[in-house]
Amino acid sequence: MVEPFPSGMRVQEIETDGATIHTRAGGGGPAVVMLHGFGDTGDMWAPLAGALVASRTVVAPDLRGMGLSSHPERGYDKKTQGHDVARVLDKLKIDKTDLVTHDIGNMVGYAFAAQYPARVRRWVVMDAPLPGIGPWDEILKGPALWHFNFRGPDVERLVQGRERIYLDRFWNELSANPKSIDEDTRRHYAKLYARPGAMHSAFEQFAAFTQDATDNKAFVAKGKLAMPVLAIGADKSFGTAQADVLRFVASDVTGHVVANSGHWLMEEQPAATMAAITAFLADNKASS
Repeated sequence: MVEPFPSGMRVQEIETDGATIHTRAGGGGPAVVMLHGFGDTGDMWAPLAGALVASRTVVAPDLRGMGLSSHPERGYDKKTQGHDVARVLDKLKIDKTDLVTHDIGNMVGYAFAAQYPARVRRWVVMDAPLPGIGPWDEILKGPALWHFNFRGPDVERLVQGRERIYLDRFWNELSANPKSIDEDTRRHYAKLYARPGAMHSAFEQFAAFTQDATDNKAFVAKGKLAMPVLAIGADKSFGTAQADVLRFVASDVTGHVVANSGHWLMEEQPAATMAAITAFLADNKASS
């Protein structure tokens, strides 16, 4: 099931440049921003928020066009969404933060860190590639990632009213054990992705990958990120390749593989995943 966030956290609707970002924030101490990806919303981070909120300021937004954030017509390139993160932090009066990201959240996280490197202390990046970086062109050829180029008006007509069927494909095929993503969780996210405009915005996230690849190549040409990075791959998904990809963009990368998990690390192996995250956030000299 999808857990509730700790009672001390509150929801704010934060205006950025062209979007309203639905943001959960609370706690006290050094900040940590958690960014979700496709098939989830910021709700995925509730267990981690519960583990950290006593000693951390936790910030868990829904990305532009996803969850309960607004659905603008444009701005789904990750460079723009990196600015969304910065504006959220500005509103919350947070200067520096740790990052924890998954899936498309990785791409937004990199765009934020590349544009605002002084604002990121540490980054935990989980189980997804970065457009234009490393073996991106080969990754695109993988049959499991056909959805990266699945979009358009007719596609939206096909999926409308069938969001649960579409999402089940990802939960089933990208997990090590589909039963680990229970019925309550599936219903929760399917309902959110069935909201007006939600699937169109989700497809726009993928449509922006070509621009993201161009932007990412420009970011890395300016130099690698210097902050410590923990690259977590699931053993039935990206595995050690997650760290290999991050070494193209960051100079201080520690790799970690979570056993008996597919792509949905927080749903499939929450205890092991959170143990790795919290240990790294507590010690920026963590090593594998």
